[in-house]
Amino acid sequence: MQRLRPVTKPSKQRKMLFQAPAHLRYKHFSAPLSPELKASQKAAALPVRTGDTVRVMRGDNKGFEGKITRVDRGKYRIYVEGLTREKVDGTAIFVPVHPSKVMITNLTLDDKWRKKIIQRKKEAQEKLAEIEEKPRKITEKAKPEIVEEKVAAEETAKVAKPGEPKKRAVRKPARKKKEPETTPEVEEKPVKKRARRKSKKDEVEGGS
Repeated sequence: MQRLRPVTKPSKQRKMLFQAPAHLRYKHFSAPLSPELKASQKAAALPVRTGDTVRVMRGDNKGFEGKITRVDRGKYRIYVEGLTREKVDGTAIFVPVHPSKVMITNLTLDDKWRKKIIQRKKEAQEKLAEIEEKPRKITEKAKPEIVEEKVAAEETAKVAKPGEPKKRAVRKPARKKKEPETTPEVEEKPVKKRARRKSKKDEVEGGS
């Protein structure tokens, strides 16, 4: 199977977001749970759905709380009951909110599929808690014993028995330094001097 590389190009990320299938769009609607729900449901976040009570955590309408009346999967927006604004002609319309800007304060558990998801998250959290506790218990019990065994072994190694003679440390023989290799002397051959060429001036002086 070919390994998929993470997409870092912004244009490709937008394309993946707006052309995503329904089962992936559902995950993009995930919102964090309130501290009370986290403690009771043992889950950090869940995808929002109609009927959930949410609180707006960011933006101009920060602090507003109400029920979700509609979820728009195409535009990645949710609409909260009571959160409206007036148009120029006086008609009121719902203000669209991104699901990442809200926190779920109350869940609707009339859906059997949602109950299964929460149950699965609870079991996963319990398993993680067990795994984290096990190594701590083992190390707490085994650590002092291991330390004691190591200390006892070191002490027995240091202290020699009364009947046994003390072992002397064997010294390794020092390495001999290598003497530099001498090159054989080569006899220098006598250099023959070239005879000086007589000039016309010399010939005239010799003749006279």
